[in-house]
Amino acid sequence: MKTYPYLGLLTIRLIVGMLFFAHGFFKFSEGIANTAAFFEAIGLSGFLAYVVGLIELIGGVLMILGLGTRIVSVLFSLILIGALILVKRSTGMLGGYELDIALLAMSLSLFLSGGGPYSLRHYMVKKGWTLNFQQNTVMKDK
Repeated sequence: MKTYPYLGLLTIRLIVGMLFFAHGFFKFSEGIANTAAFFEAIGLSGFLAYVVGLIELIGGVLMILGLGTRIVSVLFSLILIGALILVKRSTGMLGGYELDIALLAMSLSLFLSGGGPYSLRHYMVKKGWTLNFQQNTVMKDK
């Protein structure tokens, strides 16, 4: 049977991106103040709720597109490790933190593999486009 590892990678990237985007969207649409209050209730700064929500929202879009996959996957991994340690560890495996562990494994896999050939970054590199962070521009190589 023929294998399609890049389609598998694309599937993982899309699902992780959609799930994190949905979580970030929910945080803002249901009132980020509620999430900030929850963060404060567990001893964290309420401001961190905004940071996490933005990482989930913007990072989810970037992950779906395949831009900054490795950086975003590290940020997702840090959020998941924080959730596992601070919120989920007392909930138990089943019905508790199994989804967080699965998302952490997928995020770490994306960190190790990158976005793959079915990503916008790969397309841009293939077409000779580079990101120039010093000038905040996207340029086509000559």
